[in-house]
Amino acid sequence: MKVYLEEVLREALISLSAEYPSLAGAEIQIEKPRSPEHGDAATNLALTLAGAMKMPPRKIAEKIVAALNTDDSLISSAEIAGPGFINFRFAHKWLQNQLLTITKASGEYGKTTDNKDKKVLIEFVSANPTGPLTVGHGRNAVLGDTIARLLEWSGALVDREYYFNNAGRQMRVLGESVLARYSELCGKATDFPDGGYEGDYIKDIASLLFDEHQNTLLNREDAVAICKGAAEAQIFEDIQNTLKRMNIRMDAFFNEYSLYESGAIESVVERLRDKNLAYDADGAVWFKTTEFGKEKDTVLIKSSGEPTYRLPDIAYHIHKLDRGYDIAIDIFGADHIATYPDVVSAVNALGYDGSKIDVQVYQFVTIVKDGKPFKMSTRKANFVTLDELMDEVGPDVTRFFFLMRSPGTHLEFDIAEAKEAGEKNPVFYLQYAHARICSILRKADETINSGDADADPSLLNHDSEINLIKHLLEFPDAVSVSARHREPHRLITYLNEAAAHFHKFYHDCRILGEEEKLASARVLLLHATANVLHNGLTILGIEAPDQM
Repeated sequence: MKVYLEEVLREALISLSAEYPSLAGAEIQIEKPRSPEHGDAATNLALTLAGAMKMPPRKIAEKIVAALNTDDSLISSAEIAGPGFINFRFAHKWLQNQLLTITKASGEYGKTTDNKDKKVLIEFVSANPTGPLTVGHGRNAVLGDTIARLLEWSGALVDREYYFNNAGRQMRVLGESVLARYSELCGKATDFPDGGYEGDYIKDIASLLFDEHQNTLLNREDAVAICKGAAEAQIFEDIQNTLKRMNIRMDAFFNEYSLYESGAIESVVERLRDKNLAYDADGAVWFKTTEFGKEKDTVLIKSSGEPTYRLPDIAYHIHKLDRGYDIAIDIFGADHIATYPDVVSAVNALGYDGSKIDVQVYQFVTIVKDGKPFKMSTRKANFVTLDELMDEVGPDVTRFFFLMRSPGTHLEFDIAEAKEAGEKNPVFYLQYAHARICSILRKADETINSGDADADPSLLNHDSEINLIKHLLEFPDAVSVSARHREPHRLITYLNEAAAHFHKFYHDCRILGEEEKLASARVLLLHATANVLHNGLTILGIEAPDQM
């Protein structure tokens, strides 16, 4: 309908352009009015043309409306409102006939071509294999996966990638932590490493090693390496199982260490030196970030010889773009706000298009338990793992709660609220709407003889029916807007409104026991509603149950 309105408005402008030449190339924008009283679509075209035409906007609007040649089966009216807005109302006949479009499209309804055939890499989770995934990783994981789903629904070819580092001090400390617990099992007391990992998962890994090796590792020079390797393998297996439980899959795992092995890290430094953007001072290697507007230059390699996070990140993003991706999305916590602009600056300086890097920053999560914030620390082991959270509230509720607020706002995850059963729980509210529709449809199959093919949508004229149809037709746009802004909570808002429209319709319009032709038409509307709720929940990675 948006395309149609743009076409008829363009034709009207062309017809007026002989008298008013400035109209021919005018930009046309169609928006949904904030209030339903103002119609179903609106344009501010007359207001934008007032300057060029040196004429009051209402007078321009009158000329445009007079020149419009709309199809009565599509548009019932075009009205001038306020200072010169043109409001359109969709014809009931068109709205009613669109129900068949929704039901025929089935699982494809809502898909768009906004990003058709664009290659997108989305990197998310990216926790190093030093411990189980915690609630701190959960928002990242669910946000990344759902943005990937939204982009797929908008036509993109999406790869999901997990970036990790299994080298360096933290991994050595992990191996030492496991060895210390293993030594205890062997009856040999040993000092626990400074800053070691203290979670029960370390004891579990040590126990597995003891079962396999007994005490034969105690005097081996490579004991730390063996413990580190065993820990990494076990932790990664647990991470992948957790992701699978959350309905998340990864297409690739990228090891930061491979950037060192390939020489990519060294290449970045040398290329920056060639451009006079890297230099040595105070025993360290510096990146001239003052060239890009920062007050101070930034360390790339510390005087100890250890790179800062920026250096491998620069090499990694160059590697992403070298693989031919049109968009490279990063899902980062708020602690990355200060670092990623340096990465983009370096990528641009080295001849790549940094605008292809799309960084999505989310705020952190506070778990509230028994009315109090619950602190998390992987090393001190007073963290809540994602598996523990799913044990408490289930995978669907976990996903939904991570998504229901804007990524840019702090999220307070209240376990008591998440465990609430019934309509007060926002997840169950949506799932219950879908299950309720399915229940009605099962009963309708037993009592109504005619099917969707025989249904006459022109019988649907009640305000609650028309309002529900209008909302269902906005689903593709809701998906498109959510994908464009990388904000899944927008889709949740849409689905909540869809469920509310359904409940209003069901309250106002009887189905079972109604005259058969009208009942069949309303069953068609139920099928379309169930289709939208099912597809929306699928994008969110949440089950759409047939019964509850």
